[in-house]
Amino acid sequence: MKVVIAPDKFKGSLSAQEVCNAVEKGLKRFDSSITCIKHPLADGGEGTLDILEQYLTLETVFLRVKNPIFETIVSSYKTSKDTAFIEMSKASGLELLKENERNCFYTSTFGTGELIADAVERGFKNIVLFIGGSATNDAGIGMAAALGYEFFDSNNSIIKPIGKELINITKISSKNVKFNLSEINFKIICDVKNPLYGKNGAAFVYAKQKGANSKEIEILNEGLINFDTQVKKSLKIDVANIEGAGAAGGLGAGALSFLNAQLVSGINFVFEQTNFNNYFKQNIDLIITGEGSIDKQTLEGKVVKGICEEAKKFNIPVCIVSGIIEDKQLILAKLNPIALNSIMELKVSTDEAMSNAKFYIEKIIFNQLKIIKKAN
Repeated sequence: MKVVIAPDKFKGSLSAQEVCNAVEKGLKRFDSSITCIKHPLADGGEGTLDILEQYLTLETVFLRVKNPIFETIVSSYKTSKDTAFIEMSKASGLELLKENERNCFYTSTFGTGELIADAVERGFKNIVLFIGGSATNDAGIGMAAALGYEFFDSNNSIIKPIGKELINITKISSKNVKFNLSEINFKIICDVKNPLYGKNGAAFVYAKQKGANSKEIEILNEGLINFDTQVKKSLKIDVANIEGAGAAGGLGAGALSFLNAQLVSGINFVFEQTNFNNYFKQNIDLIITGEGSIDKQTLEGKVVKGICEEAKKFNIPVCIVSGIIEDKQLILAKLNPIALNSIMELKVSTDEAMSNAKFYIEKIIFNQLKIIKKAN
């Protein structure tokens, strides 16, 4: 029996590689003769570069940039030949902030723009930007400001490039942009399909988990609407309803507007870069995948969805393991795995699930194989 193990990380608990190792232990405990192929994955969000570094030869560039609340930090990005790989979470990520500092009403993607500016100054002609894990809801105006774009209010004063100020933009100027960005090929790697604003947009779907209260979320949504209006007026671009425009607090829209970027599916990009699709040409009996949390957002373009969709084309069964599952019947109906189980279903506490995730994953995989064998 040949099994491909291809999970995402269990955020806050295990890396994707550690999940692979735990799954392998469960498989080998069930049957030591099983051939295990471990292929850790990511969906384009934070941690994707850690995965790509296992498959590509990358060098690291370190520099000082501003974090989401404009404090100076040391950040980095990766390079290979003429390409720079930048994770926005390294400069503008939620995990860079303490709990009491998190509020996307006041945060900025300025540091992400500084990473991009450094890569352009160094002569990289291809820039791949991964936009998951953001602490922001500024539609990328912080990023743009770091590149020389200016945003003015009704008093013709330059605004601070944070989410709160989106609603006050009355003019966008590109006259002081430092670079000829049309000479750079920008790919934006995105794992969600949300539009810029509205009930499924950046503010209403994601701003709460980034610290904004209900009143601030309403203002942020109005700000995103205004941003769209001003971009249409100043740049003659209409991006609001493009799938992924609302990713990373609207950075998707900002990248389309200010960088003339191409939005690319995160999981498809990672599949391509790591040659994952080659497995489907082999005699694979089973694929085991998973991530820390499975819910309806999994269906928007996460690792688990990508695996299930590709496996279906080749009639390869899939087992899914996670830390917690919501919307279980929806996931079963849409993705059709032969097994779907979570650690929390074992009736353990969240702390116990997080601290002993390896043990519980091994247990779940062993039990899944027992049930599958019995059914067959």
